[in-house]
Amino acid sequence: MAQAEGFDAVGFAPADIGQIPGNRLQDFIALERHGDMDWIVEKAAWRRHPQALWSDARTVIMLALNYGPETDPLAHTGKADRGVISVYAQGRDYHDVIKKKLKRIARALLKDYGGDVKVFVDTAPVMEKPLAAAAGLGWQGKHTNLLSREYGSWLFLGCIFTTLDIPPDTREEGSCGSCTACLDICPTNAFPAPYQLDAKRCISYLTIETRTHIERDLRPLIGNRIYGCDDCLAVCPWNKYAKHARELSLEPKPELNAPKLADLVTLDDAAFRALFAGTAVKRLGRNRLVRNVLIAIGNGGNSEYLAIVKPLLSDASPIVRVAAVWAVGRLADIVSYTRLRDEFAEQETDDAVLTEWKLSEGDFNESAG
Repeated sequence: MAQAEGFDAVGFAPADIGQIPGNRLQDFIALERHGDMDWIVEKAAWRRHPQALWSDARTVIMLALNYGPETDPLAHTGKADRGVISVYAQGRDYHDVIKKKLKRIARALLKDYGGDVKVFVDTAPVMEKPLAAAAGLGWQGKHTNLLSREYGSWLFLGCIFTTLDIPPDTREEGSCGSCTACLDICPTNAFPAPYQLDAKRCISYLTIETRTHIERDLRPLIGNRIYGCDDCLAVCPWNKYAKHARELSLEPKPELNAPKLADLVTLDDAAFRALFAGTAVKRLGRNRLVRNVLIAIGNGGNSEYLAIVKPLLSDASPIVRVAAVWAVGRLADIVSYTRLRDEFAEQETDDAVLTEWKLSEGDFNESAG
């Protein structure tokens, strides 16, 4: 059934997976590595163990869908005029695609074997990666993501909780050995140690999850990544064994493979919704995407973008205005910067934007010093 639905791997884990994953979750929260993802804290009691979420669950069926790219996902990194969108988000929203597949399998399971089921795809407090490892689909690598001998780092995960008792598969005992490629490539040093992630420094968190301004010291490290980051996944040596995705239902959009920053920064809400309809990016919202694009433009350092950045200094969203001020500080000379500051800062009412004007001016003073 899983293969018929396009999944590449399936495994079975006991719903009782012990206390270790939950204890690691608590450590993660205690160290405040979750940033402003408050839902992790609020639902931690459910997340720490499958049977805390559903006490009747006896087995977790883990399914994996390969989304291995055909081209190098890092090919456009650092290009000043292009933005990089994570491979998984260049097509239809995987939540929608995979959940429909899981529901069809769950219905067939109920029909043939009875019991009860619940399906999840990143939509409930479930620790999919420890469960996938327990089901024999792979192991968590030093980058904390699931690694597979057959598919490398490129797997979507979905799960079916069931009241049926199904014999579990053997846990995968993989190894990263002495390799630290994923840790070494991380632009923001988001890994305090192997197998540990500080989400607050992760580019995927910064460009997708955080709902406010991105810290100034991290902005230059983001480069031209405007939605997510594939660096730690893409450099994993296990990817040499990975197969290209055979499941095409995510329907990648060519226009989302390294789109032009100049086209994205001018999007209004309607144009944003039209371009990203049906994709995971749409859930980000226009303001946060434009924030990310402005940071990429600032990092590109091309002063020709000043003309299209200028109108965003009076954008309705403070999140956009802060990023626009920062971009101007990276693109303009001191004369142009001062002229724009005098024009826009006087009418500014938001404290964060006013602070950004002052800090960006300080950047010029430091450079002069």
